[in-house]
Amino acid sequence: MNMKKIVLASGSPRRREILKRAGLEFEIHPSNYEEVLDNHDFTPEKIEKLAYNKALDVANELDEKAVIIGADTVVVLNNEILTKPHDREDAFKMLKSLSGVEHHVVTGICVIDKYDDVTKIEAVTTTVEFENLTDEQINYYIDNYKPFDKAGAYGIQELPDGFVKRVDGSLENVIGLCSKTVLAMLG
Repeated sequence: MNMKKIVLASGSPRRREILKRAGLEFEIHPSNYEEVLDNHDFTPEKIEKLAYNKALDVANELDEKAVIIGADTVVVLNNEILTKPHDREDAFKMLKSLSGVEHHVVTGICVIDKYDDVTKIEAVTTTVEFENLTDEQINYYIDNYKPFDKAGAYGIQELPDGFVKRVDGSLENVIGLCSKTVLAMLG
């Protein structure tokens, strides 16, 4: 790949780690875009738009040419978006609602190439099914991992044994970014 400057419009350590493992060299410039959902009804376009707005925010701040990667990940249950929990009670309710059922993790990815004036947007979906979780399992996880900064109140990479029944699709996507999709978008 040619030597274009790549900028990740996210402060997420998980996304940073995924792109490093994929062999990309990049700078980090977190977006200041304020995520606002008018409602919690899910559409892929809604998540793609959040990723686009994050990337655009950084693209507009940078004076130089660069390729900006923006992303937003949500957990979707019964076509409703589960955002980051407000507090412990909210986290418990979310995890209880995910217990024993299939849900989807959707990451909107946007690449804005200021060299070639090209914007690409894509949504990647992974299906996750949890085991039937006990209240003790849920409380243990919340107390020990404090998942308040994570959509759907969990980070799959830190879940204890006995939580996840199956993952259908990209595990990286559930963690925060599918490197295969990003690399294809960077072309």
